[in-house]
Amino acid sequence: MSRPTTARDYQQHFRNRLIESRLTPNAISLTGFALCVVAAALVYKEWWLAGGIAFIVGSVCDTLDGRYSRMSGKGTPFGAFLDSTLDRIEEGVVLAAVGVHFSRQGDDLAAGAVVIAVVASLMVSYTRARAEALGVECKVGIADRAVRVVILSAGLVFAQFWDDAITVAVYVLGAMAVITVLQRIFHVRKELTRPVTDPA
Repeated sequence: MSRPTTARDYQQHFRNRLIESRLTPNAISLTGFALCVVAAALVYKEWWLAGGIAFIVGSVCDTLDGRYSRMSGKGTPFGAFLDSTLDRIEEGVVLAAVGVHFSRQGDDLAAGAVVIAVVASLMVSYTRARAEALGVECKVGIADRAVRVVILSAGLVFAQFWDDAITVAVYVLGAMAVITVLQRIFHVRKELTRPVTDPA
């Protein structure tokens, strides 16, 4: 076997070695989940920067498991179910730790915003799942998971240097998630009430 010489050759070589390894998409999903639990513990201690970094790395794992599953052919229906389930838990557990922080400060309004952010974030995923069960593609909206991860990550990291950063992030996250839920509801209603045209 010839040795890789270009950047593309090295990338292909690494990809092939990775596929041939015992690494599974489920292992990547569980690693991401573990890192997000660590992030929640760090946020609970109000170690914002470390918590933000752990959450970012854990979220990156969540984006890689799906790609690796398709690339390696090692994906399973249960793996896809596990990935989606863990994604919801990861976001919720980190936000729960943020809610504890607001509770300690006696900031009931911000704590309530965390609850709204958690519920709305879950509903963003639920509305898509229900829509697709009805045969409607539903990827519309301004705050899919990737956007929500960026907002929360920024809030966690910058909270180390600006106390109100996480407060602003939670309000923005909650508002955008609520808007996304409404966008998806209206989208599904529009698609399901669209007149059926006769192909003849």
